[in-house]
Amino acid sequence: MKKGKEITTQKSLFQQALALSKTPIVIAFFLTPIRYSLELIGVPENFIFIIGLLWLTLGISIYWGMTLYDEKQFLSLLLLSLMIYSPISRFPVALAWWVDTNWELGTHYGLYFNNFGQVLLNQVIYGSLIQIIPGFLLGSITFAIIRQKQALKLKNNTLKNE
Repeated sequence: MKKGKEITTQKSLFQQALALSKTPIVIAFFLTPIRYSLELIGVPENFIFIIGLLWLTLGISIYWGMTLYDEKQFLSLLLLSLMIYSPISRFPVALAWWVDTNWELGTHYGLYFNNFGQVLLNQVIYGSLIQIIPGFLLGSITFAIIRQKQALKLKNNTLKNE
C-alpha cells in the first residue's frame, strides 16, 4: 500500500513540476528568437545580454522560491521543474545554431561548434546544467530566506500573544 502512495506522490510532484515549467518554456521559445533577431539587426551584445535563458531561469527560480515556499517538497519540486524546463528551453538555441550555420548569418550562435551533435551536447546538456545549478541554488536560498522570515514572524506573533 505504501509503495502505491509513493508512486502517486511522485506522479503528482512530476505533474506539478510540469505545470510550473510550461510558462517558462513558452517564454524561452519566444526569448531566443527575439535575441537572435536583435543580434541579426545589429544590436550590440552588451544591450541584448540581459535577454537570455540564464537570466530567465534565475528570475523564475526566485519567483518559485517566493511563491511556493509552503510546498512540502519544495526543493524536489524546484529541481524537477528546472530539470524539465532547462533542456527544453535550450532547443531553440540549437535551432538558432542550425539556421546560423546553414545560411551563414554570422551571429554568435554559429561560432563555437562544428556539428549538430556538438551543439546538442553543449547547448542542451551543458547549457541545461548552467541553468539548473545556479537556478536551484538561487531558488533554494530564496526559499530558505522566506521560510526564515515566516518562522520569525510566527515566533514574534507567539511572543506577543503570551
